Amino acid sequence: MAELGSLLLHFYSRSSSSSSASTLRAGQSHGGRRGSRRPPLPPPRRRRRGRRRHHRCRRLHLPRPCCFPGANCQVASDGRHPSGGDWSSWREAWLRVRSRAVAPALQVAVWACMVMSVMLVVEATYSCAVSLGVKLIGWKPERRFKWEPLAGGDGDEEIGDTAAYPMVMVQIPMYNEREVYKLSIGAACELRWPKERLIVQVLDDSTDPITKLDCLDTSCAMWFLKQFSSIFGLIFRLNLVETECESWASKGVNIKYVTRTCRQGFKAGALKKGMELDYAKQCEYVALFDADHQPEPDFLLRTVPFLIHNQNVALVQARWVFVNDRVNLLTRVQRTFMDYHFKVEQEAGSTIFSFCSFNGAYLKYIDSTDNQDRRISPSPCIQPSKRCAFFLGTAGVWRAEAINDAGGWKDRTIVEDMDLAVRAALKGWKFIYAGDIRVNSELPSTYEAYCRQQFRWACGGANLFRKMTWEVLDAKHMSAVKKFYMIYSFFLVRRVVVHTVAFVLYNVIIPVSVMIPEIFLPVWGVAYVPTALAIVTAMRNPENLHMMPFWIFFEGAMSMHRFRAAVVGLLELPEFNQWIVTEKLGNNGVQENCEVPLLQKTKKRSRKRINLPEIGFAVFLFSCASYNLVFHGKTSYYINLYLQGLVFFLLGLNYTCTCRCCL
Repeated sequence: MAELGSLLLHFYSRSSSSSSASTLRAGQSHGGRRGSRRPPLPPPRRRRRGRRRHHRCRRLHLPRPCCFPGANCQVASDGRHPSGGDWSSWREAWLRVRSRAVAPALQVAVWACMVMSVMLVVEATYSCAVSLGVKLIGWKPERRFKWEPLAGGDGDEEIGDTAAYPMVMVQIPMYNEREVYKLSIGAACELRWPKERLIVQVLDDSTDPITKLDCLDTSCAMWFLKQFSSIFGLIFRLNLVETECESWASKGVNIKYVTRTCRQGFKAGALKKGMELDYAKQCEYVALFDADHQPEPDFLLRTVPFLIHNQNVALVQARWVFVNDRVNLLTRVQRTFMDYHFKVEQEAGSTIFSFCSFNGAYLKYIDSTDNQDRRISPSPCIQPSKRCAFFLGTAGVWRAEAINDAGGWKDRTIVEDMDLAVRAALKGWKFIYAGDIRVNSELPSTYEAYCRQQFRWACGGANLFRKMTWEVLDAKHMSAVKKFYMIYSFFLVRRVVVHTVAFVLYNVIIPVSVMIPEIFLPVWGVAYVPTALAIVTAMRNPENLHMMPFWIFFEGAMSMHRFRAAVVGLLELPEFNQWIVTEKLGNNGVQENCEVPLLQKTKKRSRKRINLPEIGFAVFLFSCASYNLVFHGKTSYYINLYLQGLVFFLLGLNYTCTCRCCL
């Protein structure tokens, strides 16, 4: 009976609970009772759909619906979602780092570039205004300096009295210049000057067996010796340059051939050795020409009188003109850059130094009564020259006394010309830029040669800035205004700021900004500033106006090499003192039917025939442009980025464009 009672009680309790549950469900289906605290249970079918969706996300390795932004997701203590998906965690971490670290750092770089852009615009605008004013008023050197032609006419050898002509030495340093050595030596030997008052000094550091051999002999025996020499590296004393010097010496020209056993100091070392010779110490003036420069016959007659009649002038710098500026698009762009340098920077730099003229030094003058040299301090009666320019390494005439007073040629940098000019300026010597005197020269016609040249110039200038800063600040005969101008304008803006802005802002920050929307780029900094710089450049080069678009994008591509060179020079990295001679073509590059190959054919491997840095940067710019095209943000730069990337890609393939439509 007891067992039967317990079974009945158990059956009754189960029937009561089931009836109460059915009643509750029935009440909920009809609305239920208000204020019920028990939450409703989800339908079983809805629960099964949610589970299937979670399982589908697991199979596709996607995060659960609750992992998307805006959902209330519970993450485990180890940073992972219970389902195992961590994509959203990485995304949230990147967004956090981008907004708190990357974007602020880039924004600081943006404002730094904006400040440097303003510096560039002010410097370029002022220089352009000064150069235009000089041109409009016709302020030529002959009007502001004492200049009188030398007695005896044009200085031919037939002149009887040559006492009015001082001793002049023409230095021609060269290194493996087998294409142009005849042009430079011939132009120097044909200068109109009394032969007994002129010395032509050829400083040959050539090591190329082809340059060392006399290739003009076509006999079978000599051909065999040449082939044998090229194979086994034997160098015979049948020197091309020496043979050319002997040929001119047989015509009565006083020409000297100088060689060295080692190339220590490169060009500066060769010039220093040439100045140490006994016959060089007898010369009052030294004219310097690179192997690819050919002066006009009246060059000395137009430049030396400035030095004779202005005793405080150390240098007369002439202007370069180019014989191969229409070979390809690369040379046309270079001509635009060089024309701006001579017409604006050189011309305006001289006038700027007119305001910041160096004083406090000593001037040398010749007393007309006793013809004795005296040293006196500047006075209102003896005013120093008001014009100053800087030596460009060639096509100039130096006063030998100024070279020795400045310390001579030094090989501490690869821009020995700029180094000597700055040291001479600190000593109080003046410079004259004569833009009307032209000297023929040659532009690098290949992209590789141009990159090497620009790397040497940019690296050497930045390295000289590092070495000369304390010397300028420690100069005793220079005011604070002059020191500021030397450090700020000549070194900081032109050697560092221009390369930094061109590369960091326009090739790094702007492309990256399309993927980081937190960066703010002022419109005036990315649009108005480059437009103003282009207008300023075009104002002094109206004949090159159609080349401005090519020049803008080409300068953007070259800024990568120049910025790298500036960093190498400032930090003195291992390659800061590397000297590579620019390759010349001579007459082969200026013939009418001569065309430079679009892709230079060499025997090097394929990775040597293309420029991997340019190709890699082109891929980077194309990626940023495509991202900006697909995901439009606040601004759209994809057109500019595509064009700049295309220029990088073409230069990566050494494409220089010889199409006539572009020339």
